[in-house]
Amino acid sequence: MDELLRVEGLVKHYRVRRGWGGRGARVHAVDGVSFAIAPNETYALVGESGCGKSTTGFAVLRLIEPTAGRVWFRGRNVLALDPEGLRRMRREMQIVFQDPFGSLNPRLTVERTLEEPLLNHERLSAAERRERVAEMLEVVGLHPEHRRRFPHEFSGGQRQRIGIARALMLRPRLVVGDEPVSALDVSVRAQILNLIVKLQRRFGISLLFISHDLAVVRYVSHRVGVMYLGRIVETAPVRELYENPLHPYTRALLSAVPVPDPRRRRTRILLPGDVPSPIDPPPGCRFHPRCPEALAVCREEDPRPRRPADGRIVCCHLYGGSPPGETVSPAPEPGASPPTPEERRT
Repeated sequence: MDELLRVEGLVKHYRVRRGWGGRGARVHAVDGVSFAIAPNETYALVGESGCGKSTTGFAVLRLIEPTAGRVWFRGRNVLALDPEGLRRMRREMQIVFQDPFGSLNPRLTVERTLEEPLLNHERLSAAERRERVAEMLEVVGLHPEHRRRFPHEFSGGQRQRIGIARALMLRPRLVVGDEPVSALDVSVRAQILNLIVKLQRRFGISLLFISHDLAVVRYVSHRVGVMYLGRIVETAPVRELYENPLHPYTRALLSAVPVPDPRRRRTRILLPGDVPSPIDPPPGCRFHPRCPEALAVCREEDPRPRRPADGRIVCCHLYGGSPPGETVSPAPEPGASPPTPEERRT
């Protein structure tokens, strides 16, 4: 099966100092993350705030430089590219940022903002650029006459549509969505999510979707990776993950998702204590200080990835199975979208 993106053992550590004149320490923001994304697939990273989701996305795009690991995009080693090679790769890997206002230059009109990728990567006349800008504005649900306005003249949802349009101007193959709806009103989130699914189907892009909202992830994703303290603890197709979570941390996360049915009750799993410091992560399994099912071996030995079932990978001593060679699920057919809520209930 073809892979568009493969990430192997990605690591990002930050050096910090403890106290005045104290010794240096390392923040283990991302510590050995591996996953793969197929063409036309949406792979989601979920977890609590501070678990390393956004850092992973930035490191994949080399917006920040990883400490170690490998990133392969269409067979090319992204981390080995020189500045010119990295510039050429930018047209195929784009990002939609979390803050739709902070990610737009307040001094540039919408037209100038959307023209910038074209000026950097394509040789088009001014008339051709205006035509592309007008076309993309219509694609994301805005009017072409909006091109002369500035970011402060739009609502939050409209600004995020502009951010999506900017990311798609060069027809990339991969888009990283760094919590693209978390800063929006609830009433606007559904519109933006529907837009993302529609545009993925229209342009045939792959999506690395980063979010802490499990309900949002279920709606847009094909596969899900659950992160805890810089590591992926479970990976599974979206339906299997939500219907039968394996890792204790995944079960605790899903137990906190509200159920929109007063007749159904869900037992909430309350985890004791706080998330350990990424400066000094615990030995063995990083989740064991809070895990209600921790074994003696969890305190001493770091669990290796295991494949207890086809398409599933879990890092937990509670499960057996053979070590996986991380593989992607069959790529969705061109034009395919994630299962609808109605399809998931059947």
